[in-house]
Amino acid sequence: VLAYILSPIDLIPDFIPVIGYLDDLLLLPLGIWLAIRLIPQDVWKECQISAADRVSDIPRNRLAAIIIIIIWVLAITFVAYWVWKIMSDV
Repeated sequence: VLAYILSPIDLIPDFIPVIGYLDDLLLLPLGIWLAIRLIPQDVWKECQISAADRVSDIPRNRLAAIIIIIIWVLAITFVAYWVWKIMSDV
């Protein structure tokens, strides 16, 4: 699946409208599903437990999250204002 995503060769070239991306939208989820199905069940369960343990150990920093959200809101507001100003001058 990773090789297909990174490969410059495509079944249907992306420059063809709609159909070019349709093969990506169909083949990538199917490839991921197949890759997950090929993983042995005991390995899959062990990885899920390990991932759950690691996620619970991650420190949470609410201040950093708030700062990032404020930056995004300001950036979106700036872009919206800039687009509005350009459109109103036309």
